[in-house]
Amino acid sequence: MRGDYSQEALLRELEERLLQPALRKSAQVVADLLADEFIEFGSSGRVFNKQQIIENLQNEPPTQRAIVEFNTSVLAAGVVLVTYRVVKYNLAGEEPAYSLRSSIWKLIDDRWKIVFHQGTLTREL
Repeated sequence: MRGDYSQEALLRELEERLLQPALRKSAQVVADLLADEFIEFGSSGRVFNKQQIIENLQNEPPTQRAIVEFNTSVLAAGVVLVTYRVVKYNLAGEEPAYSLRSSIWKLIDDRWKIVFHQGTLTREL
């Protein structure tokens, strides 16, 4: 079951916000979008919690990312699975990197927050 357009558009906007270099460095912006119980299975194979993600993003080099093939699936009332692909462009001119992404968003106190995220590196789109 797909979410309605307005919900899908909002969740895409929130995911895109998390990919913007300036916003990724804002501990407050990131903290507001991640649930307290947030967990990430990173493309490195490591597992991160909310505080680790906030700290790691502070030192991340700036990169441009683009979302393609964005989809949503309603899992339950107030719980949505988001899947998409990302093309990551390194500002140093290196070859682009590609990944598959999934997030589970949950409506908590009338605000959408991510409770789970996973990134998996791929060779190309």
